[in-house]
Amino acid sequence: MSVTPAERKPIVSAADFDLSDYDFWARPMPEREHAFQLLRGLDRPAFYEEAELSFAPRGPGYYALVKHADILEASRNPEVFCSGDGGATNIPDMPPEFTEYFGSMINMDDPRHARLRRIVSRAFTPKMIKQFEVDVDAAAVRIVDDLIAGGPGCDFVTEVAAKLPLKIICDMMGIPEKDYGSVFDRSNVILGGFDPEYGGDDMTTVAEKLLTAGMELQQLVQDLAAHRAEHPTGDLTSSLVNANIDGEKLTAQELGSFFILLVVAGNETTRNAISYGLRLLTQNPDQRASLLADLDGRLPGAVEEIVRLASPVNFMRRKVTRDHEMNGQLYRRGQKVVLYYWAANRDEAVFTDPYRFDIQRAEGPHVGFGGPGPHFCLGAHLARREITVMFRELLRRVPQIEGGRPERLHSSFINGIKHMDCTF
Repeated sequence: MSVTPAERKPIVSAADFDLSDYDFWARPMPEREHAFQLLRGLDRPAFYEEAELSFAPRGPGYYALVKHADILEASRNPEVFCSGDGGATNIPDMPPEFTEYFGSMINMDDPRHARLRRIVSRAFTPKMIKQFEVDVDAAAVRIVDDLIAGGPGCDFVTEVAAKLPLKIICDMMGIPEKDYGSVFDRSNVILGGFDPEYGGDDMTTVAEKLLTAGMELQQLVQDLAAHRAEHPTGDLTSSLVNANIDGEKLTAQELGSFFILLVVAGNETTRNAISYGLRLLTQNPDQRASLLADLDGRLPGAVEEIVRLASPVNFMRRKVTRDHEMNGQLYRRGQKVVLYYWAANRDEAVFTDPYRFDIQRAEGPHVGFGGPGPHFCLGAHLARREITVMFRELLRRVPQIEGGRPERLHSSFINGIKHMDCTF
C-alpha cells in the first residue's frame, strides 16, 4: 500500500530511504536527487534487499552503483558483470518468457549477444539511418505545423514528443500508420509498470498486462516479417528477416523481441528526452537565450546536456560471474549490482555543479545512452538525430514555447514524463 507524502520519512541520511521501496520512486525529484547524492557520498556502495514480487523469486539483494567511475568500469567488463543471467532490465531474476519478450539483446551476453548484434548492425547502421533523415525532417515539420494549428495548451508529450520517434521507428520497420496507436499504447503498458494509468498496483495484473502487450507487439511484427520474407521492401523488417550474416539469420522470436526493444528503447526514451528538454529550457531562460543566439552551433551540446539530465533509463542490472574487486569494493560471484545511470550523470566528481543545465558543458562523458562496452545503445545515433531535429524545428518556429509542470511516470526503471502542458 502506498504512503501519502505526509507519511513519508524525511530524507536526512542514507538510512532514511530504500531504493527497493516502490514509494521511493513517487517522491518529488528534489528528494530523489538528494537521496542519490547521499549514496554517492558513501565510502562503499549501499546494499539493498530485493522487493518481493508474486511472479519472480526474491533474490539475494543488490549493490547500488551510483558513481560514474563504477558504472564505467562495470560496463567495460561484461565478462564479470553479465546481463544474461536473469535479465538486465529488472532487479529480480525474471522468468524466461519475460527476458525473451522484454529486452532482446539487452538481456544477453556473448556469444549470443554478439551474434544478434552483428546481424542487426548490418541493417541498423548510421548509413541506413541516414536514409531516413529526410523523413525525420519532414515529420518534425508536420508535427510543428499541427502544434501551431492547434494552438497552445496541448499535451506536449502526446502531441509532440511522442509523435516523432513513434513515426520514425514504425516507418523504419514498415509498420502501417493504422497500427501506430496500438504500438504506442502497448509500449506504455510495457514501461508503465505499476503506474495507475498504464499498469496498476496489483502485481499479478501488471504481469499479465506486460505479457499480453509483449505478445501482441511480437505478433504484429512477426506477421509483417512473414509477408516481407516473400515481398521485401526497403524497410528494416525486410532487411532483418532476409539478413544472412555468415549463415546466420534472426529467428521469428528474435525479430519480435528486437522490435519490442526498438519500440521501447527508441520510442519511449527519446520522447522522454524531448519532453525533459523542453522543461529544462523553460526553467533555464538564460540557456534558452544562449541556444537561440547560435542554434546550429550550440544545439549538439544542448542535446547531450538534455540526455545527461533526462537520463531516460534510470538503471540496468548486472550479475557478478566471479569474485571481483572494483574501486576498493569486493563483489562475490552471484551477487547483483544495479547501474544507476541517472545518478552517475549527476556525479560531483565528474560534473561541476551537476544539477545545473549548461548547454556548453564540456565535461563528461555522460552515460545517458549506457556505459562503454557491448551494451552501449545501438540507437544512440538515431536518438540524437531525432532530438536535434525536433528542437531545431520547434525553436525556429515557436522559440518561446514553454513546458508546464510535468506529470511523472511512477517507475523505478524509466525517468518518464507522461503528460506536460505547453504554451507558446
